[in-house]
Amino acid sequence: MSQFLSQTPLKVSISNEQQTCELAQQLAVQARSFAQPGLVIYLEGDLGAGKTTFSRYFIQALGHSGNVKSPTYTLVEPYELEGLDVYHFDLYRLGDPEELEFMGIRDYFAKNTLCVIEWPGQGEGWLSPADLHISIELHRENRLFILHGESLAGKALINKLNQPQDS
Repeated sequence: MSQFLSQTPLKVSISNEQQTCELAQQLAVQARSFAQPGLVIYLEGDLGAGKTTFSRYFIQALGHSGNVKSPTYTLVEPYELEGLDVYHFDLYRLGDPEELEFMGIRDYFAKNTLCVIEWPGQGEGWLSPADLHISIELHRENRLFILHGESLAGKALINKLNQPQDS
């Protein structure tokens, strides 16, 4: 079956915040079905690219009804949703990747969890590998979201996003 999964990244051009919200919602609908064994999403892009905005819409679409805080200073914000634990990491201010070991980073990567990690390069060597890697590039007024499936689950997720939606 794996030979039928797309190896090509999915590229989505976004021109406004509403489109960011729609992409996050579409991804959340599909991602929920892949979180049972655990799912890890890396988000990369320059400051101001829209990582936290995307994460906010994504977590709300997973079922969180309150405010989604940026974990810039806390490193991680947990969200307990029905049948799913979501952990939103922002590693921008991480001084040393080894700090992740002291906070028990391995415990976050478990069954029925979905980890969204902004600035994953800051935690290199201490994080679970990504299932889905999302890069956000700024292009004038547009943002280009590039989604790479890094595991079978990540590739299957991209394939689901590529399928036509029912009207």
